[in-house]
Amino acid sequence: MPALPIVRYPDPRLNTMAAPVEVFNASLRALAADLADTMREAPAIGITAPHVGVLQRLVLLRLTPEETPHAYVNPSIVWASDERLRHTEGSVSLPGVTEEVERHARVRISYRDLDGNEQTEDADGFRAVCHQHEIDQL
Repeated sequence: MPALPIVRYPDPRLNTMAAPVEVFNASLRALAADLADTMREAPAIGITAPHVGVLQRLVLLRLTPEETPHAYVNPSIVWASDERLRHTEGSVSLPGVTEEVERHARVRISYRDLDGNEQTEDADGFRAVCHQHEIDQL
């Protein structure tokens, strides 16, 4: 699959709320595969469909090079711990720009997989931070 061009700030699509995915088909799986290639080429540990100009609620995360990218469709945070932590974050749409951000230390997310099946995931530490960052990008 080809890597897609990344939308750069201040493109207005980055400030537009992404629509929920309603159709789970081969086109969605192809977009996820293209996002995975784009994320590898960037390189990045997370990417959203809006980062490539597609205004749909699709996130891919791959926290280590050995990890297979995991797709999260229509993700939302359904629980967050009171405990917080600070972490330096960046974005593929703002290369070279980072900022220290405070996030919840643990979260539970609800999402659908690429086949439309409902899923939940508990995450803590760095993974929790990444989920929050990417969901904020939608």
